[in-house]
Amino acid sequence: MVRATNVDATAVNTLRWLSAGDWTIVVPVYQRQYRWDIGACEQLLSDIRAVADLDDRHMHFIGSILSSTTAGERPELVLIDGQQRVTTIMLLVAALQHAVRESDPEMAAELARVLVHPQDADATKLRPHRAWAEVYEEVVLDRRGEGDGVRDSRFDDNYAFFRSQVSADEAPHIWRGLQKLEHVAITLRAGANAQQIFESLNSTGEPLRDHELIHNYVLMGLSHDEQREIESDCWLPIERNTGDSIAEFWRQYLIMTTGREVVVARGRGVYDTFRQVFPRLEIGDLRRHAAEWREYSEIYRVLLEPERETDAAVSRHLGHLAVFGPAVRPLVMRVYRDWRDGAIEQADLIRTLEHLQALLLRRTVAGLDNDRLVARLIRAREGGEAALVTGISRITPSDERIRAALKYSELPHPAYVLGRLAGVDGGAPLDVEHIVPLSPSESWSGDGVRPWSEYSEDEQNSHRALASTLGNLTLLEEELSLRAFDASFPEKRAVYGRSGVGLTSDLARRETWGTAAIAERSAILGQRFVEIWARPGTTLIDDDGLTPILDAVHRRGWPRGWEREWDYVEYRGEHWEVPDVKYLFNRVFKRLWADARPAVVAYSGRRGGPVYTAQSWNGQWDRLDDDTWLYMGWDSSYMLSAVQGLLEEAGIAAEVFVKYSYIGTAMNRVSGR
Repeated sequence: MVRATNVDATAVNTLRWLSAGDWTIVVPVYQRQYRWDIGACEQLLSDIRAVADLDDRHMHFIGSILSSTTAGERPELVLIDGQQRVTTIMLLVAALQHAVRESDPEMAAELARVLVHPQDADATKLRPHRAWAEVYEEVVLDRRGEGDGVRDSRFDDNYAFFRSQVSADEAPHIWRGLQKLEHVAITLRAGANAQQIFESLNSTGEPLRDHELIHNYVLMGLSHDEQREIESDCWLPIERNTGDSIAEFWRQYLIMTTGREVVVARGRGVYDTFRQVFPRLEIGDLRRHAAEWREYSEIYRVLLEPERETDAAVSRHLGHLAVFGPAVRPLVMRVYRDWRDGAIEQADLIRTLEHLQALLLRRTVAGLDNDRLVARLIRAREGGEAALVTGISRITPSDERIRAALKYSELPHPAYVLGRLAGVDGGAPLDVEHIVPLSPSESWSGDGVRPWSEYSEDEQNSHRALASTLGNLTLLEEELSLRAFDASFPEKRAVYGRSGVGLTSDLARRETWGTAAIAERSAILGQRFVEIWARPGTTLIDDDGLTPILDAVHRRGWPRGWEREWDYVEYRGEHWEVPDVKYLFNRVFKRLWADARPAVVAYSGRRGGPVYTAQSWNGQWDRLDDDTWLYMGWDSSYMLSAVQGLLEEAGIAAEVFVKYSYIGTAMNRVSGR
């Protein structure tokens, strides 16, 4: 056997590895700061709870940890890769130790052996970078007093989260799960190239994508026969049905399932959401879920290829919606399945498809984006068709706004729009014809008398500005389009007269063509437009760009000196000047403590916080009443999640909206949200 001389790699029990030996585990100065947020801590705690429920054969693998050793009076184990995981585990162990130190001294002593250096009771086993080592030690050794000032740090945030989630009663269960963590300890000897090994561990080719992580997660832990069954009966059909769109399928399926937007962050937001929706996949539950996944993948294939649908009317409207891309597919998947299962009539399905086309097209015409709309519509539909119509109506621009935009703005999706206006959906291929060409030749004329070269600069600019608007566009058969190309309008009239498209043949009756004729035709077709793509319902329109609180996302980071995440918050018709999520968190919990206390108690009891009957650890607290406290030391992601969860618990989430500030909107777009 040939052995490596510079590297030792051994599978070890993580807790025994942390507590063994008399070395100090050191985070070197070149390492980045500790960055894990509460979401990552929540996932770790969930994994620990899950493995604690399993028999002793099951362990939880947390990856590899790369380190090197230094000799001396106080030997050190230098962390090259793994400080985020090690630090987080230490914070959990500290929270557990502090929770049981009075009720279970024996367990507390075992936990202390993980945290505290065996030769120095005042030193921690892990020593972070010296810039933040003191903060870490104060948290882990619980050195902060009541008079100490407010302090923000990830150590405080994550410790507080673990402390809020782990009670003394549950401590043995969590301790069992912690003892079942294991990893590969890679230790470098003298002569090993630490940077090269670090890069090899962290740059192993193309990172796994969301759908690949989901695939591994679904199959991991199954027997070989079970893996083959799920692969052949579920995964391969899903791959065949979705093709290159498999990643988008999973994102849209999860939006449909949760009624919440799926935030794609750090390249794996879809996978993280999948794990939250399906935290455990035993084979019995997996077979049931797999059947649904496969069924929805079949529906998704129809949305990608509407010609597969045998009902001609449904197929035609699915084709119309395909023009707008995947924006509302999660809702269409649900509605289509209900129709296929007989839960709704064909007319109901087509009416919804029509409403969605009107919504998407009108917003595009008005210059509004169609991102982050579908989750709120899915939630609205849970209240019935009338609620869905109201939800669509609220965010659909008015007839007046659309008629004005059509006069002066470039027509989006012109082939689709003109085809429906002309009543020639499908059939022979037709070209989009610009009556005034986009770039007229010097000899082009609108009346056969004055050539383009004699038009004034203002006249030319006016024609160019209207060239791509509704009034200047029509449809023309391919063979006729070649004859009309760049011809003057009097010459085009004869070509238009031969067209079988009524929208085009009508133009043959006009003597001349110019800006006045374009404006007149825009008004006529604009009225027909708002009738075909009618705005449903009579609900007041939200033209202020308000975002439902359940669709709000937390900030990624802000420019130096910038303080406002939101311009304001609408809370049940009230206008709140609330700059960011921390202020909103405090205000919502205080308001509902007064208005709907049972909802606060129920939500906090189920989540293990953020409301407590005592200040059980040092940190940022605010008083709700003489006997109740609100912990304020969470990160912004947790705070926003808590606000959303509490408002849902109280049944008023649909009545709360946020208005992003200009910079907040821009940063959400830059970060892909």
